[in-house]
Amino acid sequence: MADIQLTLSCGDYDRTRPLIEHTVPTPGLDLKVMLVSSSERHARFVTKFEFDVCELQIALFLGLKSRGAPITAIPVFPHRRFNHSCVMVRLDSDIRRPEDLRGRRVGIHGHFNPIALWTRGVLQHEFGVPSSSIQWVADGVDLVPGWSPPSWLRIERAPAGKKMQSLVEAGELDVQILSDSGSDALAMNKVVRRLWPNYREVEADYYRRTGIFPIREVVAVKDEVLQRDPQVAVLLVRAFEEAKQRAYRYWADHRRSYLAWFGAEQEEERALLGADPWPYSIEKNRVALETLLDYAVEQGLTERRLEVKGIFAPTTLN
Repeated sequence: MADIQLTLSCGDYDRTRPLIEHTVPTPGLDLKVMLVSSSERHARFVTKFEFDVCELQIALFLGLKSRGAPITAIPVFPHRRFNHSCVMVRLDSDIRRPEDLRGRRVGIHGHFNPIALWTRGVLQHEFGVPSSSIQWVADGVDLVPGWSPPSWLRIERAPAGKKMQSLVEAGELDVQILSDSGSDALAMNKVVRRLWPNYREVEADYYRRTGIFPIREVVAVKDEVLQRDPQVAVLLVRAFEEAKQRAYRYWADHRRSYLAWFGAEQEEERALLGADPWPYSIEKNRVALETLLDYAVEQGLTERRLEVKGIFAPTTLN
């Protein structure tokens, strides 16, 4: 039987590179991997469902799935990060605690941005700061057809062409919620400081208390592909899992990193997160997924509270 031909678009990470380079076997699948930027990947998939399989921001996926988009997830989560480090306030601001964010102007990329989703949930459930108490300013466009802000949500669009970093610098925003992994992160340190300066300790404590390593992106498959070949879902999970395991084995040799204390960092994270901190299964991510679904309906991303079994391919539920 011929392998199933699929187009796949995903990020370039150590855990996906074996798929990108075709160095990992993918029994039953013939994958054509299309490497494009995250913004282009999302736009092309959301507007035209251009790829058969696509890594998608999970908040965006939930918003689309809630509104009947013909896509279904598999339990593969290629990108996840803690988010406390992403909350940055102006250097001259009097904001010292999460509670001080009430009534402030806070920049985000969009309402469906996963960093914003997780951060809003933490602010509400851990610090009693509801989303409705903050004036949100989005410098991007939410790619969810049919969505309009709920009446309680105070959100406005940034002026055309203006990014939240420049608005913070100009004093038009008090806070930005922005990934600290971009090329301009160091430059922004001249303008902002982290709300949680000891963010690593805070994030580690968050994990110990909740068991959540926040999921930012999920792999989605077009329904027409799954209807035609239901076994595709399991085959894809196996392929992504083997690519991830190859990354684990590669980094087991500490000499491969330029970091002086790479081995020590690995030992510390392993002690906290376990041997497989990026599990590709539903049950091992149950707490994070249920929390995400709660946050999504509370924040108006989804029109109803979705169920885990309703968003993943049936063949991957066990």
